[in-house]
Amino acid sequence: MTDRQAPQPPASGAEPAILVLEDGRVFPGRAFGAIGQTFGEAVFATGMSGYQETLTDPSYHRQVVIATAPHIGNTGWNDEDDESDRIQVAGYVVRDPSPRPSSWRSRRGLESELAAQGVVGICDLDTRALTRHLRERGAMRVGLSSVDLDPDRLLAQVLAVPSMAGADLVDQVSTAQPYVVEAVGPKRFTVAAVDLGIKAMTPKLMSQRGIEVHVLPAQVGFERLASLGPDGVFFSNGPGDPAAADQAVALLRQVLAAGLPFFGICFGNQIFGRALGFGTYKLKYGHRGINQPVKDLTTGVVEVTAHNHGFAVQAPLGQDLPTAYGLARVSHVDLNDDVVEGLELRDPAGRLIGFSVQYHPEAAAGPHDAAYLFDRFVQLMTERAGRADAASD
Repeated sequence: MTDRQAPQPPASGAEPAILVLEDGRVFPGRAFGAIGQTFGEAVFATGMSGYQETLTDPSYHRQVVIATAPHIGNTGWNDEDDESDRIQVAGYVVRDPSPRPSSWRSRRGLESELAAQGVVGICDLDTRALTRHLRERGAMRVGLSSVDLDPDRLLAQVLAVPSMAGADLVDQVSTAQPYVVEAVGPKRFTVAAVDLGIKAMTPKLMSQRGIEVHVLPAQVGFERLASLGPDGVFFSNGPGDPAAADQAVALLRQVLAAGLPFFGICFGNQIFGRALGFGTYKLKYGHRGINQPVKDLTTGVVEVTAHNHGFAVQAPLGQDLPTAYGLARVSHVDLNDDVVEGLELRDPAGRLIGFSVQYHPEAAAGPHDAAYLFDRFVQLMTERAGRADAASD
């Protein structure tokens, strides 16, 4: 639930503002961005760069993001790095906003862009104390206001905001109409990408590998998807609780039953887990940032990865688990807390059928250690095509 304001000039910096958490903790500050009030789930992101990609990531829909890096806005706002067609966060919290951008790529300031898109923010508060509070108490509902500074009235509104647990949000961020991202160079494969909140960099990286990407609405049916004759199917990142996304789970089970190669990222990993019969759960405060260490259990390599998730798959480590579609196993694990960060599905002969990761190998502003996963998807589709050609001979 958010209360976006109409576009307004950015705050002058003198207007007072407050942040109120659902447990009653109050943080005073100054208005940053649009003047108004907004509500959502308070989460913190640990990246020191890439705030433009963070703010435009659909996975942050209905969340108020706290930047743990103290200085934000140094590189301004450009017209190339958006991950979607608008700012997606419900609100933005920073400590020390840059008074002016210094990047040659900047077209305007961060605060001007927040105000132009009606995004309410707050600055000049103790983001370190706020982050420590959330680490101890967990992610929770929050309200920001620069129009009503009464903490009790704002708290009453915060407590009326629906929890993120049980929230089905993908339809609020998914594309309304299908569109195609053409392959760069000779076309090698066709991929049906189900948009659960897709980031622009994802189809771009696929297209660079000779893939024609058909981006489809979240509510697409299997018949429409299959009519494209895809060589593989992709499920994107997205917001909300995977336990509420029954339609996406049902669609993926049809994809797996049809034997189509599968690749999923973030929310797509959670949907994959549910389709294979695993449960999901809400993390205390989630993983958000571009510095999370993850071990690929297939290769033994430790990667520094970009994350944005508040839910995770509940699956045992170190076991091959029979499912209706083959043997499933955990393929990646977070080295900070042993959270499941990837899954893979293999047939009885040990051949890969599908895989997913909880983190973001398409990280535009973050590390690129995991970009090889797009090549793994290409290899998966290549091997399946080779088996099909051999069977037809």
